[in-house]
Amino acid sequence: MPKKEAHISALQHFLPPNTYEPVLEYLHHYHVHLTVAKERKSIFGDYRHRTHAQTHRISVNGNLNKYAFLITLLHELAHLLTFEKFGNRIAPHGREWKHVFGQLLAQFIEQNIFPDDIKRALMDSLHDPAASSCSDEDLLRVLKRYDEKETHLVFVESIPEGSLFKTHDGKIFKKGDRIRKRFKCEEVKTKKIYLFSPIYEVEQVANS
Repeated sequence: MPKKEAHISALQHFLPPNTYEPVLEYLHHYHVHLTVAKERKSIFGDYRHRTHAQTHRISVNGNLNKYAFLITLLHELAHLLTFEKFGNRIAPHGREWKHVFGQLLAQFIEQNIFPDDIKRALMDSLHDPAASSCSDEDLLRVLKRYDEKETHLVFVESIPEGSLFKTHDGKIFKKGDRIRKRFKCEEVKTKKIYLFSPIYEVEQVANS
């Protein structure tokens, strides 16, 4: 996965105001190798624990807005802090990780860094943080308000059933009914069925 290497001071560009110094403390204290990655559809960030040959390694998608970038970085830092305390003896997103991530979020929430709507969504998630940065749909809906607008993109959930939409790779799908938390959609060309998150961003196209 291509990544962009830059001096650590460039991190300020990706973070909300007044968060660079506290974030930098964690990165320096734990000797973290941080990289900013190009967009990845399935994940926002990634963590690899230290070994005898390498330091802790974190990557975060560079296309995220500043609030999403910070939350994703804290998500990965929570993995680091949990590893430092428990090693590999616990589940990756078990109660220990959730406790540490909740503490990290609370630390930054108390500094009045986040807008009120993001703050409310984070407070709602503190009791049981999502295992993936991409899986807390309520929080993601709020965070999307702060993205640079791409007016041609909409959420899958906003497209009428039976309508067509195009994904980022150019494939065309027909939206079907909802199955639990996902929408069943048929790829027009292959007739294969795929499940889409309600808040996956796509481009609606006219039915032929």
